[in-house]
Amino acid sequence: MTTVTLEKELVETPPQGPPPMEAEPAKKPASSGELKLQIRSLDAWFGKKQALFGVNLDIKPREVTAMIGPSGCGKSTLLRCLNRMHETVPGTSVKGEVIYDGQQILGDAVDAVAVRRRIGMVFQKPTPFPTLSIFENVAAGMRLHGERDSRKIQRTVESTLRRAALWDEVKDVIHRPGGSLSGGQQQRLCIARALAIETDVLLLDEPCSALDPISTAKIEELLFELKSSYTIVIVTHNMQQASRVSEKTLFMLSGKVIEFGDTNQVFTAPAQKLTEDYITGRFG
Repeated sequence: MTTVTLEKELVETPPQGPPPMEAEPAKKPASSGELKLQIRSLDAWFGKKQALFGVNLDIKPREVTAMIGPSGCGKSTLLRCLNRMHETVPGTSVKGEVIYDGQQILGDAVDAVAVRRRIGMVFQKPTPFPTLSIFENVAAGMRLHGERDSRKIQRTVESTLRRAALWDEVKDVIHRPGGSLSGGQQQRLCIARALAIETDVLLLDEPCSALDPISTAKIEELLFELKSSYTIVIVTHNMQQASRVSEKTLFMLSGKVIEFGDTNQVFTAPAQKLTEDYITGRFG
């Protein structure tokens, strides 16, 4: 794989880490009462078609927030706005505020690539670099961003594969191509790649939709382990999955937030009739 191709793939599935987006003092770890992400009056468009309408949302650190709603309701668009991936699609635009750890991250004053290194994304279809080894899949982001210490790379690859619950399965075949793994293993490899440079927020867009039930269960178990250290936002069409893995659930319809609250409340005693109709299967 050429350097140009590797850089292109890394832009499409950007590595993460905590480089400064602006010169600022180091922040203390967020407490459970603080907010990791604040979305304020967020609108988004694809050309002239508006996809999001005045979205307001608060996301706490070290929790899993699930986004549910029918196809085309704006879930994935909202998710992609949180790390400015929405802007990578030609003709798109966004207006409003996305505040990460107290800093507004939309607009030209903030480096979008730096944002994506802190707020990582894993996509619906596993996207390992198929010809790179399992080891190099995880190490690629570190190398691209200047890490040259081979011992540090070795330690980080192993530790992130362990965090992604993949190390025991691949440690003896670490130099095989990433594309040789099963679908569920590839998705966990992509999660490991996102964690390799210490991302802070992990966005997952339908990460289990292409996986079998056993692989799905492993991803869900992984989320339970990761949420002690990371803030996680997951888009899912599987309402049972949302109820299993998340502390908070957001229900969207036609680009608008219909209801947001504790997952148990949303699924057992929704405040809005539209929410009740959706989760009981009357539409969607």
